[in-house]
Amino acid sequence: MIDDAMQTRAAEVLDLCRAKKLKIATVESCTGGLLAAALTSVAGSSDVLERGFVTYSNEAKTQLVGVPWQLLGFRGAVSEEVARAMAEGGLVRSAADIAVAITGIAGPGGGTAAKPVGLVHFGCALKSALTEVRREVFPGDRQAIRRASVLTALDMVASAARAAR
Repeated sequence: MIDDAMQTRAAEVLDLCRAKKLKIATVESCTGGLLAAALTSVAGSSDVLERGFVTYSNEAKTQLVGVPWQLLGFRGAVSEEVARAMAEGGLVRSAADIAVAITGIAGPGGGTAAKPVGLVHFGCALKSALTEVRREVFPGDRQAIRRASVLTALDMVASAARAAR
């Protein structure tokens, strides 16, 4: 599932982070580790990728990265607030300088009028900076949504790395 565009973008992000001596943690829900897989498809990624969390269930979000149960119950797993909490929790529970989180509805089922299939929320936390959050609605099937999510997350990591001191 890792195509040339994903691998090329991952290599660029790794090079940028390597040059700035930054470590990355991934916190993934709907992508199920695909972002970490894209990063590790590049030889030498171990000097940048500090760790990856696959937090597919609400329990995993709480246990692994500290997302509060109350937040999950009130806002739902697919929300800006949970994406922010996932990213910030990933930063706290790792030795990374940047943590990026992805939570969404990849389909084909699970969507509602308020939260349609293709809705994905992202969080990108950088030490000593405000967490960036983003909301996207991607078209296509499950694989297209997951691919677009990985590319978006890589772009967010690149922006955070450029902003890092």
